[in-house]
Amino acid sequence: MTAQRPALHLRSSVVAAAIGAVVAVGTPAETNQPHATAGGVAILAYHRFEPEVHDSMAVTTSQFARQLQYIADHHYRVIPFRTVVTSLQRHEPVSGQAGGIVITVDDGHRSVYTDMLPLVRKYRVPVTLFIYPSAISNASYAMTWNQLQTLKETGLFDIQSHTYWHPNFKTERRRLDAPAFDKFVTMQLVKPRDVLHAKLGVDADMLAWPFGIYDDDLIRRAAAAGYVAALTLDARPVKPDDRLLALPRFLMTAGVSDKRFQSMLP
Repeated sequence: MTAQRPALHLRSSVVAAAIGAVVAVGTPAETNQPHATAGGVAILAYHRFEPEVHDSMAVTTSQFARQLQYIADHHYRVIPFRTVVTSLQRHEPVSGQAGGIVITVDDGHRSVYTDMLPLVRKYRVPVTLFIYPSAISNASYAMTWNQLQTLKETGLFDIQSHTYWHPNFKTERRRLDAPAFDKFVTMQLVKPRDVLHAKLGVDADMLAWPFGIYDDDLIRRAAAAGYVAALTLDARPVKPDDRLLALPRFLMTAGVSDKRFQSMLP
């Protein structure tokens, strides 16, 4: 496939359904959810921020503020995702980051700029932002390149890849023959790195898998494209023996209660 697909707004029902094939979405019984273990690192995955939630992948802005205040009050350390990656690359025990929390945000929704940025500045917490460049300065729901540049200049946002247009790799593998799929995946992995370097001067060597979908073949392809680490939506804390290109995260939505949020933290 060589044609560039227009950046389309992903309907929340479609996103939730696709992610639901990998992780549970919504508000299942909290007793059935995995809990963080002492000395671990919890990576949190946000998408959108809204005053009142109208999207299944959003949290309320006040809910996010409450979570940041809890983190500050209980003296947790919010650390960059790259710090965890570096420890794992060096085969240092991830327990060396004990009590660490990593904040990540997927997609590049405009609410990262309008709603999240003021709180990030207030609490001075590092954030790793995974975007798909086809939407930026193009889709009505997305940020602009100028807004992303502002985020970068704060020194608090590390901007990384979420592929080029957020495909469902399972669907595309069924739809395309082997040569076409190979070309498609290469484009989705390589092009965002090129665009982010050209637009923002960043080396996007870290990836968030769209919909949390990954397998051994995709991991191999990501490594060949120059990625050193990638994130899934497997709801558990990071372990020392986790694969760098399949590190787990906790999905954050409005359905995550305060009690559930607290149980995720190391």
